[in-house]
Amino acid sequence: MSANVPAIPSEAGSLVPTHWYNIAADFPEPLPPHLHPGTGEPVTVEDLIGLFPRALAEQELSVERYIEIPQEIRDVYAIWRTTPLVRATRLEKALGTSARIFLKYEGVSPVGSHKPNSAVAQAYYNRNEGVTKLTTETGAGQWGSSLAFAGALFGIDVEVWQVRASYESKPYRRYLMELYGGRVHSSPSELTEAGRAILAADPETTGSLGMAVSEAVEVAMRDDATRYALGSVLNHVALHQSVIGQEALAQLQAAGFDGADVVFGCAGGGSNLAGLSFPFLREVLAHGAKTRIVAAEPVACPSLTQGEYRYDFGDFSGMTPLLKMYTLGKDFVPDPIHAGGLRYHGMAPTLSHAVNLGLVDAVAIEQDAAFHAGILLARTEGIVPAPESTHALAAAYRYLAESDRDETIVIGVSGHGQLDLPAYGGFLDSYPR
Repeated sequence: MSANVPAIPSEAGSLVPTHWYNIAADFPEPLPPHLHPGTGEPVTVEDLIGLFPRALAEQELSVERYIEIPQEIRDVYAIWRTTPLVRATRLEKALGTSARIFLKYEGVSPVGSHKPNSAVAQAYYNRNEGVTKLTTETGAGQWGSSLAFAGALFGIDVEVWQVRASYESKPYRRYLMELYGGRVHSSPSELTEAGRAILAADPETTGSLGMAVSEAVEVAMRDDATRYALGSVLNHVALHQSVIGQEALAQLQAAGFDGADVVFGCAGGGSNLAGLSFPFLREVLAHGAKTRIVAAEPVACPSLTQGEYRYDFGDFSGMTPLLKMYTLGKDFVPDPIHAGGLRYHGMAPTLSHAVNLGLVDAVAIEQDAAFHAGILLARTEGIVPAPESTHALAAAYRYLAESDRDETIVIGVSGHGQLDLPAYGGFLDSYPR
């Protein structure tokens, strides 16, 4: 890539980005297009308007490098951004490493995760186009609570289908969604044709994000005043999340470090890792930086490490556009692991493309190893990470145990786990203290 690619936009005296960064502009090979589920042709903005407002449809297909963040969105971001970049010196000591470990901590947002970075943007654009209701899916509940929060700010009703495994095991997430004014259903449900068909075939199913997507999309398509909002996977979601990595780069530079040697993030649908890593990857592509990016996914849902890179539907029933991604198949139903946000059958097309090009590596982490990693962070730095984030921690610990180089390591902690304490409690009951 040319060295004259413009620097990341910023505002004097602030580390909060003024623009979102779109990696589609800098890939050495073009991102494969989404395909229309009926015709098999590349989708257009007009094809997507039935699901999304025009502004988001345009962002989804954009190859513009930087897209300005509207001031009203930045005003909401200011509630919690800039998020901390924490030097984890106690963790370094516990691991016996000479590496410098930095944690980019998104748990300080009102809902305790990175998800509002996109939820606020999506609610804003839908409000501007007269949408009065949004439907969505959620796994562990971080996205559902984020969209409910954003809906409350912008005067939009929010209806959420939560994967049954998480609906039953994570009641506090449901309470948070309802506190913000959202309506929440266990998925699959009897409220949609898709849900009824799934339950008829398997009444005891624990559900999947693909099933919940089908239900939310079906309801959105019934009403002209309703649109669908997706919390991960799609290009515009990864775009909105790029504030994470842009901030992290600026924070490292302010602390006297020229980027990072390795960046670790958990990966389920891909929004967290994309948001953290793509600005770092931009430095690799544009300026020859040597940063390595590592995606940490669960062994129970290993789309990057065991899936196929091909076109697949984003939902169980085949109503969404076909996406070129690493996938386990739209009908894959993972085990009901505690990291509910990582239980998606496919991976974001942008992240999948980066993996396919050899720009991002992937590892699969066992649930027990992830919990051990999270407990170590809590007992050294005081941060209780979300079960999703513990996968990134475990991958980083494993790397540091095998490589004791003088490196700068950045780990994405995508959210806190204080609403996931029953999961931690169950793990602690199974192992000596």
